[in-house]
Amino acid sequence: MSAPNWRVRDGTLDDLKTLVEGNHRMAIETEDLHLDRPTLEQGVASVLRAEQAAAYFIAVTEDGDTAGQLMVTREWSDWRNAEIWWIQSVYVWPEHRKRGVYRALATHVEAQARAAGARGLRLYVDLDNAPAQEVYRRMGMNGDHYRLFEQLFT
Repeated sequence: MSAPNWRVRDGTLDDLKTLVEGNHRMAIETEDLHLDRPTLEQGVASVLRAEQAAAYFIAVTEDGDTAGQLMVTREWSDWRNAEIWWIQSVYVWPEHRKRGVYRALATHVEAQARAAGARGLRLYVDLDNAPAQEVYRRMGMNGDHYRLFEQLFT
């Protein structure tokens, strides 16, 4: 079997419906939460239109089909005197799980954060969500305190 032909890129308005669907599915799967689609669509569109300058989406596609997505925000840490990037949401479509999409997203956002001079990456994961916690541990993050996984750069 050949290696996947992933294309990792910033999300655009062309991805709006797919990103909304991915966020909707993620909330159901991870928290049994049914989000209001019009509100969710407005929120995703606001990020994609750069109305929220500190947030953006990253998409992974294979042969034009979306395989996964991640939304990150950038926040200033006064006590570190640097930006910390927060992974707000990540979703991989079920048929693409265990194919390296999580790793592709993590590698891409880490490289972007480092290149931008960020001090690290953070992500909150529900303590009851053991599968998600295991994924992030495999990506080099640790969740030793308050459901917070973080990777600080030196």
